[in-house]
Parts: sequence; C-alpha cells; structure tokens
Amino acid sequence: MRLLHSNILGSDNSPALLIFHGLFGSGSNWMTLGRRFARGYAVHLIDLRNHGRSFHSAVMSLDAMREDVAYYVSHYRLQDICLLGHSLGGKLAMHYAVNHPEVVSKLVVADISPRRYAPHHHLIFQALAAVDLRLLHSRSEVESKLANRLSDPVLRRFLTKSLYRPQADKNRLAWRFNPSALVENYEALIAELPEGQPFVKPTLFIRGEKSDYLTAADEPLIRARFPHASIETLGGAGHWLHAEKPAACYQKVMSFLGEK
Repeated sequence: MRLLHSNILGSDNSPALLIFHGLFGSGSNWMTLGRRFARGYAVHLIDLRNHGRSFHSAVMSLDAMREDVAYYVSHYRLQDICLLGHSLGGKLAMHYAVNHPEVVSKLVVADISPRRYAPHHHLIFQALAAVDLRLLHSRSEVESKLANRLSDPVLRRFLTKSLYRPQADKNRLAWRFNPSALVENYEALIAELPEGQPFVKPTLFIRGEKSDYLTAADEPLIRARFPHASIETLGGAGHWLHAEKPAACYQKVMSFLGEK
C-alpha cells in the first residue's frame, strides 16, 4: 500500500478530523477552513489518489480509495475519527463510514447524495484533452486554452490550481490530478454508493441552496442509508459551498461536531 499525502494541522492530542476534497481538487482546497477547524481538531487535509501530491494509479474506485483511507488511518493509529467530505470526497466519506463504523464517530457530507449521478463532467474532460501542456508555458496560457471550451472563469481557475512544474523538468507544466485515470474510471466515481449496513452514528448532510447535487428527492435514500442523519441547507451557496460561504459552512460543521 502507498500512503496518501496530507497536510496535518493542529495538535496530535486533539480528536482527528479527516477532510476529503472533490473531483479535480486537493486537500489544499480546504486549507482556510482547515486552519479554523485545527483550533479544536487534528485536521488531516488528504489528497485522494490521482489528485494533489498523492500517487497516481490506473485504478480509481470507491473501494480502492476506501482502502487508501483505511491504510492511512492505520498508519497514523487514528481512532474515533470525524470525517468531512465534499462531492466525490463526500461519497468516499460515506463509503468509509459504512464499512468502518467502529472507527468513525461522526460524519459530515457536503453536497452529495449516495445515489448514482448522470455523467456531467464531459465538458471538463474534453477541455483538458484539448490542452497540450508541452506547448504551453504558464497558467494564464493554459487558462486561455481552457476558455475555448469552459466559459466559467471560476472553474478554469480551480483547474489551473492543479498545475505544477515537475522537479525533473522545471520548464514544463503538468497536472497534479491524473486526467486519464479519472476519465477511464469515471463511471465508477458517479455510481451509487455500494450496498452496506446503515451507518447509525451521527451524520450531517449539508446542501448548497443553489446546487442540484442534493435535493429533496434524495432524502429517502439518505434516511435508508444513514437513519440518524440531519440534512441542512446552506443559504446562498452552490456546490462549492465551503469556498462560497466559508464562515457559514464552518459554523454548521462545528455546531454538529461540537465546539472544542
């Protein structure tokens, strides 16, 4: 097994809070809120496989990611952990909690449901495929190229945050996420959460008011899989609720976890 990369904030003597980012992201997306959570928790901002500074692999499934987290938890000898996951990270957090309830004390899921999602990232994959990093030399050049297919400047800036210059060749750009693995395993990432025993510990689902990722139609499935879940709406926020409304997101999470 290979250990996932993470940034660990706060005191080792505090209870552990593991945070999982979404598709195309990294743990650093949660750095601002992570520093606030670290006042009462040992916060682990984790890069999922094929993202951030973690390893690349041709395998990209919920089961493989769950095993990554299990190895991570064992490596750091963590117990009674709290999990917070956004989007794909939320689906991973659910999958881990269902399969390892003895380790997880509380679960927070940000703007994602256990259901299967219709494919909806094809424009991003097409835009990434059209970018030849061998011919581009700066983030602005890459963003300009992405603009041919992606009209949202916020999305373009989010993607270009994952550009870096490899140590072996500082003159070229590369993606920290692994586009080929994400494309090839995409159906597995949008699939319904695999069947398992209901997770009966405290669970909070937070949905963005302007997002359609988690709707009233999802509630029966959530209640069946997470019978003690509460579902709250973050006013004025879309899918990227932690970036759009960080203060309100922090308050909802902390009032659920408990102030430390």
